[in-house]
Amino acid sequence: MVRSAHFAVEEARLAPLLGALSLATDLGAGNPPESALRTAVIAARLGERLGLVGDALRDVYYTALLRYLGCSGFAHEEAALAGGDDLAYLATFQSADPARAAEIIGLALRELARSEPLHVRAHAVVRFLSQPRGYAELARAHCDQATALAATLGVGPGVVSALGEMYERFDGRGAPRALAGREIALPARVLSLAQALEVHARTGGPAAALAVARERRGAQFDPELVDAFLAAARPVLDIVTAPSAWQPFLDAEPAPPLTLDEASLDDVALAFARYVDLKSPFTLAHSTGVARLAGEAATRAGLGDDDARLLRRAALLHDLGRVSVPNGVWDKTGPLDSGERERVRQHAYHGARVLVQAPGLEPLAALVASHHERLDGGGYHRGVGGAALAPAARLLAAADVYHALTEARAHRAALTPEAAARELGALATRGALDADAVNAVLAAAGHARVRKAHPAGLTDREVEILVLVVRGLSNKEVGRALHISPVTVKNHVAHIYEKTGVATRSAAALYAVTNGLVEP
Repeated sequence: MVRSAHFAVEEARLAPLLGALSLATDLGAGNPPESALRTAVIAARLGERLGLVGDALRDVYYTALLRYLGCSGFAHEEAALAGGDDLAYLATFQSADPARAAEIIGLALRELARSEPLHVRAHAVVRFLSQPRGYAELARAHCDQATALAATLGVGPGVVSALGEMYERFDGRGAPRALAGREIALPARVLSLAQALEVHARTGGPAAALAVARERRGAQFDPELVDAFLAAARPVLDIVTAPSAWQPFLDAEPAPPLTLDEASLDDVALAFARYVDLKSPFTLAHSTGVARLAGEAATRAGLGDDDARLLRRAALLHDLGRVSVPNGVWDKTGPLDSGERERVRQHAYHGARVLVQAPGLEPLAALVASHHERLDGGGYHRGVGGAALAPAARLLAAADVYHALTEARAHRAALTPEAAARELGALATRGALDADAVNAVLAAAGHARVRKAHPAGLTDREVEILVLVVRGLSNKEVGRALHISPVTVKNHVAHIYEKTGVATRSAAALYAVTNGLVEP
């Protein structure tokens, strides 16, 4: 529960924690580090020029900080549109005016899959141009995910509501609801301008930021906000040239600051675990499943309460750095090349570097950095083993391997629990995994589970179909897998969406993960 600052002294400020975790959302959006921090500072300074204080200014600040919290929700589709690189796709179009078709088409022709062979580039461009509603679908997916995850962070309903409108435009030509003018929440209007100023000032200098503000005044941006910015542009934009945005970001936090207690850290960790897992249809509920398994294994291994709590949180966030790698790498059906393997190796490093800066979560960094290390020194990214790996690190490694083996990947089918157990035992025999950790994980995985009724009145068949759909299968592929016709699948999907109240694959994926429907 988030409380105001006059509560217990042991409570920590929320801004530094979410500010550090925003470095992960920068990675997931293909942005340079501290992009979200700079956007939050610009937004807060704009808010101050409008005379905002207290809750109103805080809503502006946190809406801008969490701007990229939904960016993993459409990564699967973005990668398909861009030849595999969803990060490059987002970076390509972030400075463009989405209402100008000629500008968007020109960028697509010049930039999509530019490092790929000609036939891959051509296919990406054709696919992009054949999806006229791609931008609207992206906006809807990003908004749906950002609002759902932000609702668990304790930043307040004003922030949650504004994140659902972050792709709207003052002239009514935005998405997903085509709101116009003051129908759009003020924090969302401020964010629209602040993000564009950050991007254009970063890539083209202050003159480019001034130009885009003037050019899109009354179209994408609220004229009143543009005028307030132009009246004092230099102090708004000086954050872009600062050596680091960290201290200015902390200084810009509106008073009184929000704080969170120890118990709320689990909610934050869970939200960012889902942020990571939703990036790929193949990793839905992976981090949450590993956390459950590691927590049970910790009890069986005799870890104390504090160490077990630390391990469970580390398991939730062990793959935080995954968002730094394009989906075209994670979802590749064939072997990875050397460059792709290196990007995969770096994800543990990136996750640890984010967490070491996150107050309250920094003790998790060492475990996250070690989750792909092996007892015999054959893991990554540091290649350490033996005594360098603490008991909790050994449990996390074993839980991660077991859970991943029971999940399908692009290059292989899921193993049965029995086959996964045999593989885990073989890794222990070879000395790659710790035998005691493996035994604890396997014992935890053997617990019987009591079956519960499905949420929203979903039938067993509907859950089967929902899981396949959110993993990215087409109606035809679902029908083939379940031996039913695509038309039957289509009808089932319509009923599923009606029952669950969702409208997109990404929203359905979040629903399935939240309700525990996709775990093996």
